[in-house]
Amino acid sequence: MAEALVIVESPAKARTINKFLGRKYAVKASMGHVRDLPKRKLGVDEEDFSPTYLVLPDKKKTLAELKKAAKGAKTVYLASDPDREGEAICWHLKAELEKDTDAEFYRVMFNEITKRAVQEAFEHPRDIDVHKVEAQQARRILDRLVGYKISPLLWEK
Repeated sequence: MAEALVIVESPAKARTINKFLGRKYAVKASMGHVRDLPKRKLGVDEEDFSPTYLVLPDKKKTLAELKKAAKGAKTVYLASDPDREGEAICWHLKAELEKDTDAEFYRVMFNEITKRAVQEAFEHPRDIDVHKVEAQQARRILDRLVGYKISPLLWEK
């Protein structure tokens, strides 16, 4: 069993990065977001704008596999894309996975999938950038509030 779990967004990245890191690491793909606002409800408190996130139905199996892999790991490295969406994906993954493991969580980022860039990222792990997560959440909440309220009016017209 691997000592560390690395979670990236795509299976293709997982295969490539796995070659760079070796047996000590298990590299898995989240396939993007694992949680989102509810599909058929507003999902945002209109008083304090707090979001309600749910695990996406089509990601339950993926999340279960990631939880199983995280249970056996001492460390979980979250390595999704280096942008606010990627940061939010890491934040959602950590929120779901830390319920079932005592592993330490770190964020690693690289702008290219090369052995040098990946190894450099793992030499400098960091925490999740909460400011980027909050920026993504604000955008998502605004999209939901505006879209959810205006769409019915647009359909009428």
